[in-house]
Amino acid sequence: MGRVVVVGSVNADLVVQVQARPRPGETVRGGPLAVGPGGKGANQAVAAAVVGAEVTLVGAVGDDTHADVALRGLRRAGVDLTEVDVAPGATGTAVVVVTPDGENSIVVSPGANGTVQPGRAAAAVDRAPAGAVVVLQLELPAATVEAAVRQAAARGLRVVVNAAPAAALSPAVLAACDPLVVNGSEAAVLLGQDAVGDPAAAARALLALGPRSVVVTLGAEGAVHASQGSEKVRTVTPPRVAVVDTTGAGDAFVGALCAALADGLDLGDAVGLATLVGALAVQRPGAQSSYPDAAEIAEARRARP
Repeated sequence: MGRVVVVGSVNADLVVQVQARPRPGETVRGGPLAVGPGGKGANQAVAAAVVGAEVTLVGAVGDDTHADVALRGLRRAGVDLTEVDVAPGATGTAVVVVTPDGENSIVVSPGANGTVQPGRAAAAVDRAPAGAVVVLQLELPAATVEAAVRQAAARGLRVVVNAAPAAALSPAVLAACDPLVVNGSEAAVLLGQDAVGDPAAAARALLALGPRSVVVTLGAEGAVHASQGSEKVRTVTPPRVAVVDTTGAGDAFVGALCAALADGLDLGDAVGLATLVGALAVQRPGAQSSYPDAAEIAEARRARP
């Protein structure tokens, strides 16, 4: 069984279903409020655990009532929380608005996530087991992400960076990525473009920035991936499914990808498993609550042509 160390955010998600997103200055009526666990780091940790990895999460929650909510799914999935601190103040919170087509808009208040300092993250990575895959996102302070990546690279650990929310990355962080994982809008930010047209061309352009490999996720169209030393950009398509809610689906993809890499799969096979897990996740509402269990994943893998 592979080992995954997630350095990332832990949030409570406040989710409201609406018929349409409000325009500026407009108030719209929503459905009942659902409160559940979230945060990109926590979501990816849960996804990696349900795929079968042994997972440790490095992060922080507040000392408020939302902390128990934020940690609920991690505890249920068996994620090691010994590297999760409790900081004075609020737990990170995300307000999620979901429309009938399953698309969402999210506003995040970082809360305790902002208290994870560079030295703290680097020390936790230094305690990671040999051979672990270390995965990061960009909901922690940029200096913290950089310190954790540098420490993982110094130890020779495989580093996966999900550049979300979209932001620039330093050359040192980019050089350590194996892979760098982005969606189309995040790729555009890194490339200094308004939008990405051809995903294969975007993957090649991202490789030119220095990462060892790149994965560009395409939603319902799957993902493309490419690696240094190869001219080929490969596409992986997911099964067609009825989309209920895309909240957390990208995190399901990344968590499953890291679990597969930690288990020794090559990048192509890992992306294939990740697209399948992401497709299963969008068929149910919520983030962590939508993630399939090991039995569902195994059945879906057997059914896939």
